[in-house]
Amino acid sequence: MLVVDDNTGFRDSLVSLLDTDELVVVGQAGNGAQALELIVSTNPDVVLMDVRMPLMDGIETTRRLKLLAPHVGIVALTGLEDQRAVRDMLVAGASGYVLKDSDGDEILNAVREAATGGGVISPQLTPTVIEELTEALDRERRRTRQLEIAQEALLERAASRHDLVSRLGHELRTPVTVILGMAQTLAEGTAPEEAREELLDRLVARSKDLARLVQRFEAAVEAGLTEWADVTDVAREVAAENARIEIEAPKDPVMASLNRLAACRILEELVENALAFSAEDEPVRIRVGVEDGTPVMRVIDRGAGIDARSLPRIFAPLEQGESLNNRTHQGMGLGLTIARMSARAMDGDVILEATGPGGSTFTWIVSGERAGPSLT
Repeated sequence: MLVVDDNTGFRDSLVSLLDTDELVVVGQAGNGAQALELIVSTNPDVVLMDVRMPLMDGIETTRRLKLLAPHVGIVALTGLEDQRAVRDMLVAGASGYVLKDSDGDEILNAVREAATGGGVISPQLTPTVIEELTEALDRERRRTRQLEIAQEALLERAASRHDLVSRLGHELRTPVTVILGMAQTLAEGTAPEEAREELLDRLVARSKDLARLVQRFEAAVEAGLTEWADVTDVAREVAAENARIEIEAPKDPVMASLNRLAACRILEELVENALAFSAEDEPVRIRVGVEDGTPVMRVIDRGAGIDARSLPRIFAPLEQGESLNNRTHQGMGLGLTIARMSARAMDGDVILEATGPGGSTFTWIVSGERAGPSLT
């Protein structure tokens, strides 16, 4: 036995109790540091360890001792006021836990159990141990569930990115085919002289559209990389590009976890859509707010509204016609599609909240559950 306690009188009492024909006390220590120094030279089978000591307490000493000599059994000693240390001592490696005012037989029994690999906990401490272990189990269950939720979110984002990359390849084929067709026509010299200039202009325009499309997809792909930012700052940055854009926002910052580049792209797509379908002298308003703890941005225009027949497909990629320059039907373009994909990659959404003769309202729920009904 090695007896460790900073109270000399109590330590002497323990030595007298334990030093019998059955048990041999091979050393004494008044603090944890001394105990660690004696461990190698005395090589005890069991250490009777006080919990509260100067220089190094019993919890840290037990942790280090178990690293030095994993086979040694440790019985913790504590007063009633130290019940909260029970869990820490058990986690550190103690195999038994008894109160200092326990009778001699209980302490001896705890030492015998520790010597044979068992453990004893004083009955007065049992409710505390059960409570601590129950709380620890609950915490572990919550942590496990959080990890499961995080894993599900990662898998969902991975699936979304896979879908995005697949759609990228599909959507890029048509403009690339158009550009390649016009370039081949010009290279072969089969186009009439009067049509060449028009082909060149169309080729340049298509190339610019393609470059912009690639930028949009880049923003969508990177949308999952987020930071803590002020949503109102994003609105101001986008509004600075056009005098027709007005901002309505609270004085206090509206903070959210988002990818700033992707956020600007989302808002730009919504604003450009609003500007395109409004009269040139009509403003477009960005309204920033918080609803049920969720940051929300609305883009409001005063246009003619969206035809009911177009509602089912405004967030779908436009179909492309068989000819190089004509589509099978007109629509909103890829902007809204990419805006929604980017928003969802950041755990938000883009919805059409309202539309009619007085204009349309597109709502970006920056993060969290959908705030209000959607027409699509």
